[in-house]
Amino acid sequence: MKKNILDFLREEGVSEKIISEIESFRSFYKLADEERDRIPVPPYFYYGREIWEQAATALLGGENLLLDGPKATGKNVLAEGLSAAFGRPEWDISLYINTDASSLIGSDTFYDGAVHLRKGPVLRCAELGGFGILDEINMAKNESLAVLHAVLDFRRLIDLPGYSRVPLHEACRFIGTMNYGYAGTREVNEALASRFMVIHMPVISKESLKRLLLSQYPELKEDYASQLAELFDEIRKKCEGGEISARALDLRGLLAGVGMMRRGLSPSQALRLGMINKCFDDYERQLCEDLVTVRFPEGLSGEQVFR
Repeated sequence: MKKNILDFLREEGVSEKIISEIESFRSFYKLADEERDRIPVPPYFYYGREIWEQAATALLGGENLLLDGPKATGKNVLAEGLSAAFGRPEWDISLYINTDASSLIGSDTFYDGAVHLRKGPVLRCAELGGFGILDEINMAKNESLAVLHAVLDFRRLIDLPGYSRVPLHEACRFIGTMNYGYAGTREVNEALASRFMVIHMPVISKESLKRLLLSQYPELKEDYASQLAELFDEIRKKCEGGEISARALDLRGLLAGVGMMRRGLSPSQALRLGMINKCFDDYERQLCEDLVTVRFPEGLSGEQVFR
């Protein structure tokens, strides 16, 4: 049975006062039945008591959050977990270079012989008191994001040209994520950054990664969980040292790879599919292959890494 996220926060050692305030928030801001379908059910949780406490406290105080950090630090995992913990419907708003005001707020559309407003994700989130995840916020042009200024600051409203002003629901929050390492990213301007509380996400520790692996795959042998965490840490150090790019540093790929091992694929094959083959440079791929082979020899089967 999937663990309740508030029980998970207690196990992480999150302050009981903060958890109690989250429970009060959930009780105070009721949802219609049709809105509950948007409350996420995270496949796994973010590990890190201090980050949870900082993020939850900011949201309880009515602030918006900006999660900044390199690849594989769990930004989206935490954002989804916060929506689940607060019991709010979630809108995933992926930003890119062609994002404009109409794709965020909405635009006019014509049907039934009349002009109607086709509401965008930011507007729907604002009206229903959801949590809006502004994914890769620094990929959109700053001019496009200017439409969010009144949404994110003390005004908390959306001014729709030709329509009325729409105040944000009291429960509405926005969580931005960004990574400066991806192609196409840019600097977030001061006006936008000032509207968020900013958390610099730390890299996942070997201990936390091992816990994550064992929580997802309880039948995984503990020694192999340690080996996988060590492997991921080694690849990270190679990336930080500039020896290879961050392509193979893929936490989703690692977890998916373990799932394929459980279905019988050998560890070397599963890790190749989930992580190594994301390196398109021969040198990088061979270096990662060597790291895997040291810990998971070719003859090792998927069944052997599980109880």
